[in-house]
Amino acid sequence: MPKVDRIAEPWGTRTPYGPGEEWPVRVDRFLQDGVGEQDVERWAQSASILHSNGDALDIAVSDGRIVGVRGRAADRVNRGRLGPKDLYGWQANHSADRLTRPLVREGGRLVECDWDTAMDRVAGRAKELLAEQGPSALAFYTTGQLFLEEYYTLGLIAHGGIGTNHVDGNTRLCTATAAAALKESFGSDGQPGSYADVDHADVIALYGHNVAETQTVLWARILDRLAGPNPPALICVDPRETPAARAAAVHLANRPGTNVALMNGLLNEIIANGWIDEDYLRDHVVGFEELRERVADYPAEEAARICDVPVARLREAARLIGTARRLLSTVLQGFYQSHQATAASVQVNNVHLVRGMLGRPGCGVLQMNGQPTAQNTRECGADGDLPGFRNWSNDAHVAELARIWNVDQLAIPHYSPPTHAMQMFRYVEEGSIRFLYVSGTNPAVSMPELHRIRSILAQERLFLVVQDIFLSETAELADVVLPAATWGEKTGTFTNADRTVHLSEKAVDPPGEARPDLDIFLDFARRLDLRDKDGAPLVKWSDPEGAFEGWKECSRGRPCDYTGLSYEKLRGGSGVQWPCDEAHPDGTERLYADGAFWSAPEVCEDYGRDLVTGAPLSPTEYKALNPEGRAVIKAAEYIPPHEPPDEEFPFALTTGRTLYHFHTRTKTARAPQLQRAAPEVWVEMAAADAERLGFAEGDLLEVATRRGGVQARLRVGGIRDGVLFLPFHYGYWDRPDAYDPEKGPDKGMGRAANEATVTDWDPVSKQPLFKTAAARVSLVERGRGLPAPAPTTTASWPAGPGGEVPATRGGAEAEAEESVAASGGAR
Repeated sequence: MPKVDRIAEPWGTRTPYGPGEEWPVRVDRFLQDGVGEQDVERWAQSASILHSNGDALDIAVSDGRIVGVRGRAADRVNRGRLGPKDLYGWQANHSADRLTRPLVREGGRLVECDWDTAMDRVAGRAKELLAEQGPSALAFYTTGQLFLEEYYTLGLIAHGGIGTNHVDGNTRLCTATAAAALKESFGSDGQPGSYADVDHADVIALYGHNVAETQTVLWARILDRLAGPNPPALICVDPRETPAARAAAVHLANRPGTNVALMNGLLNEIIANGWIDEDYLRDHVVGFEELRERVADYPAEEAARICDVPVARLREAARLIGTARRLLSTVLQGFYQSHQATAASVQVNNVHLVRGMLGRPGCGVLQMNGQPTAQNTRECGADGDLPGFRNWSNDAHVAELARIWNVDQLAIPHYSPPTHAMQMFRYVEEGSIRFLYVSGTNPAVSMPELHRIRSILAQERLFLVVQDIFLSETAELADVVLPAATWGEKTGTFTNADRTVHLSEKAVDPPGEARPDLDIFLDFARRLDLRDKDGAPLVKWSDPEGAFEGWKECSRGRPCDYTGLSYEKLRGGSGVQWPCDEAHPDGTERLYADGAFWSAPEVCEDYGRDLVTGAPLSPTEYKALNPEGRAVIKAAEYIPPHEPPDEEFPFALTTGRTLYHFHTRTKTARAPQLQRAAPEVWVEMAAADAERLGFAEGDLLEVATRRGGVQARLRVGGIRDGVLFLPFHYGYWDRPDAYDPEKGPDKGMGRAANEATVTDWDPVSKQPLFKTAAARVSLVERGRGLPAPAPTTTASWPAGPGGEVPATRGGAEAEAEESVAASGGAR
């Protein structure tokens, strides 16, 4: 098996294939130094949890430790391939600074204690506040990295037991807009498309989706199509010249905050040229005439002017999209975290509806997820919505859930919309929420306007519980810290961005006294003595499989039906896409193949909102749309961003992800290969801007907004003029000299991009806007040269219109093995 440096070549070697062919198998693996295949005692089934792709893998175990991973050849998602975070990220499990015992705050310091002391303190404070103020005093803020079973248990405890409406996850920061856009168009959450659509599409449109860095294995699949016969045409919408943009036939680097204008311009061209499916619109869609009227205000010339892109390029993109026989579109943070997020994302759905491009091979939309189990938070009610994609404002749905949980219907909060994360933190700030239970996430680095978030979390009147695997910046501020087990140390299921459900088996024991999140939640419920209406314990299960069986009943008959799945069915082969039920025993590759949607008023998950103002529609207003099981087209006018660049702050600041890190680096910075590949925060600037201002590669710059700033080394790159980019991953835990938990970074300047981001959110999805702040930049010191960005090599992707980026070497320890199956080798 050949050795490949998977830092320098993050997507591995090519295995080209053509349209309609099966993606060839290539099995990737990495074992720690000194360990060979013969030393592996057993392989435990799992999948990656450091991105949303859901790459299936097996965990190598020797002497009670994880010693490596290999891809699962049989799996539909990755066909054996693994990305850099899959290959190396598991090493964080072995970090010497893992939390192994509970901590409680005594005299202003966190000190170790036993589990009874910690949990009595947590449950005791919860009981006090329930008696004093009621459920509204308690809030839960979770992650996108737990298992389905843990989310469902937490949702039951919070909604059915405690009765609080304050439940959300950090998925609010990354994929709340995905859920909102799907609800607005189709009546329910759930991706219409499938990763297998890459195998058939002749046009792939990437809207604000840096797939090469966020889903490396999905990009490898696209690269293999590009390298094969009859490759698809790529369209990329992104202000940066990413690897995907360089491989694109058309790259639209529009001005940040103008996505709605861009989409309206594309739709105008598609409709004006007659590239629409009138039969599909007549039989399966409502609202088309409103869209036609709205986009008439955005001819190509006007849209190009607003977006500051060449009109010919916009027209060429529209032509490719409008004449595609099989169109696949993906959407991610470039739309979700930008101005008019839901409105823009819905227009991508509209492209597929006017073209009739749903439910067939190569014809689909993927409103992507950012985190590995973001889909499960939304399905199970851990993001505030009701489990099973039930409508909180539909009394029949609430009654059905009350029957399943055996609780009084009035005990389930449905008197108002669920409290989204940004509002929850405001309630903490104001003092009405006094107990915040944070599990598996780090808001002290990931939330916007961090000086404000730190002051909120540090309030004396707030009782802060943090359940995590490391002492994160948030845990430093906690009253109680609970040590959790992580991936590979517990069993559960999780669902990726194209609805594929995977089982992750426990491979090794957690360190010290750390416990699985499910066990901690069950202990919390027991200490609160939560009961159903017959006096029996509210939570009826005691292990992951029992929780999964409970979830199956909750999902029965809903869009995300899991009733045909079991742990046994998920063992051994490939993951399975929901819905999986009696009618679809092998899962469902694509939704809406029959043109029927979950949009009828009695079944829909949400009645929708005005895309500009966010005002909710009443049941009566929704019924007036007469969806009758049809998809709903919603138009939107373009509104300029709230904080455009000006004379004082002349740049548009965007933030985002980089290939080698995940979220706030609590895991990936503890994997040596990943940390060496991207050790420091940087700021990306266009060459023309750098030359005009007299800056050079490696200079230390101060990037400041009206809220705060970041000091970062300059990387001159292919980004549009007038735009700055900061990766958001970099916090302070590994630089204690740069951060004081009470004061924040020295002199108001730190490494975390969110020191500078704005407290603003989309009116529909309530997702914070991390990509439309006005900024200024100044020189701090002339600096050392930075290493070139690690991706990519010329062997990794076909030559595109923008040229190549030099590769860096990751060292021998970054090499992984690749084995190409004889049935589908490189050609």
